[in-house]
Amino acid sequence: MTIHAATALEKAIVQQLRNDATLTGLLGGAKVYDHAPRREEPPYITVGDIETTAWDTFQARGHQHRLTLHVWTDHRGRREAFRILHRLDELLDEAALTLDGGHHLVSLRTTFWTALPDPNGRHVRGLIRLRAITHIV
Repeated sequence: MTIHAATALEKAIVQQLRNDATLTGLLGGAKVYDHAPRREEPPYITVGDIETTAWDTFQARGHQHRLTLHVWTDHRGRREAFRILHRLDELLDEAALTLDGGHHLVSLRTTFWTALPDPNGRHVRGLIRLRAITHIV
């Protein structure tokens, strides 16, 4: 069974984040999820939208991916969210990740990040957006 490029990319990113001691220290554990468990206490990271489009070249079939990660904190200020976002940028911008399923990561770049109060008034939510290009090997 073939794994889709977006699935392979998400798996590699989550593994990269969960394996980093500095990030797990900031989060209080390897708290990176596809969606947060119901009773998880912040801080934690969730994978948001992944938009994938065709990105074929003359030499290879490929995809462009735009992926959003959400950072959830329970502090009213933005400091904790920005510390975590900064570490995500260090770990992912231009990272050389290995993908499963016959996919090759050509590039991975951070394109945007911010932190803003969540409407519930109890959390600060950080957003980091990434752009990746993958080719099928």
